[in-house]
Amino acid sequence: MSTLEIKDLYASVETKDGRKQILKGVNLTVNSGETHAIMGPNGSGKSTLAYTLAGHPKYEVDSGQALLDGVDLLKMTPDERAKAGLFLAMQYPVEVPGVSMTNFLRTAKTEVDGKAPAIRTWAKELGEAMKKLRMDPKFASRSVNEGFSGGEKKRAEVLQLELLKPKFAILDETDSGLDVDALRIVSEGVNRAKENTGLGIMMVTHYTRILKYIKPDIVHVFADGHFVKTGGPELADELEENGYDQYLPEGADSESALA
Repeated sequence: MSTLEIKDLYASVETKDGRKQILKGVNLTVNSGETHAIMGPNGSGKSTLAYTLAGHPKYEVDSGQALLDGVDLLKMTPDERAKAGLFLAMQYPVEVPGVSMTNFLRTAKTEVDGKAPAIRTWAKELGEAMKKLRMDPKFASRSVNEGFSGGEKKRAEVLQLELLKPKFAILDETDSGLDVDALRIVSEGVNRAKENTGLGIMMVTHYTRILKYIKPDIVHVFADGHFVKTGGPELADELEENGYDQYLPEGADSESALA
């Protein structure tokens, strides 16, 4: 049983108008086996939270902690956070020309586990995981995400999730840009990873459609840099029906909120 505990987290980002505080006192506890849906309007800070936890250099932590089994992730480098068991599925996965998917994944697996997987075992595991995600085997030899469609990039993210077996996964709008079939396949991959490892999930999303496939235990509303409401799965249905306006700062709306 592992625990990810975020305590009073504040973080800022440099903008053209100077430094702006985006995260304003975030508190959250996620345990192994739990799925938390984090919903909220554009510009509320959901993705900032995801990238701050992962260690993106663009975001500067002002104060607070993010403890994984009692150890502060914020004092670690991004690769150390990954080795500790934190995984980020990016909203816009980057392309890495010249590095094949299979080499990238095996190198990452070696770093996470502290030893290289046996070639034969690894090839079998990779092939089986790709087949379940309906990925063409030829993609294993292609450069990471290079020339991949949006849906193929999201499948590649879930492929990493299944093979690296982290303790906690942050899914940053994994549903964006997916058609119905791709959404189902990607969601099945996330569910498999959770079933096989018992990982905890923080799922950032605007919409409820992915929640029909990946069932949340807890739903949070994130607005103006912090959590403003927490409830069960029924909260997502309420948000779908009524929107986020009631949670926005006075004078703001969900379309004009600052990114």
